[in-house]
Formats: sequence, structure tokens, C-alpha cells
Amino acid sequence: MKNNEPTLRAIEDYDTLKGSKKKTVWTVIVIGLIIGSLFTGAKIYYGQVDDALPTQDAIGKVPLK
Repeated sequence: MKNNEPTLRAIEDYDTLKGSKKKTVWTVIVIGLIIGSLFTGAKIYYGQVDDALPTQDAIGKVPLK
């Protein structure tokens, strides 16, 4: 029995996908792009920090309990 699932070794396997499997792949890609654009937009919009406090102290040795 031949396995028709796509693998990471051969991107050509995507061409053989049909129906709901191909739709699922596209859905995952689109959702990933939407989430990425939301995070990018939030970083651009909220990324400017105007009230940051400068610190000069270096982090020393942290004791373990």
C-alpha cells in the first residue's frame, strides 16, 4: 500500500493532494499568515516605548535555593 500523505522530503507530494487535504493545507497557511500579520501589526503599533527606565546595574550572581 502506497502512502499518499505529503512528506518533508518531497514537496512534489503536494501536487497529488486533492479535496479536503489540499483545503486543510491552504487553511493552515492562511491562518499562519493572518496570525503573523497580527503580531507584526501589534509590534509596530505598540513597539514604541516612551517611558522606559534606563538601568546601569549589571546582573550579578543569582543564588540558587
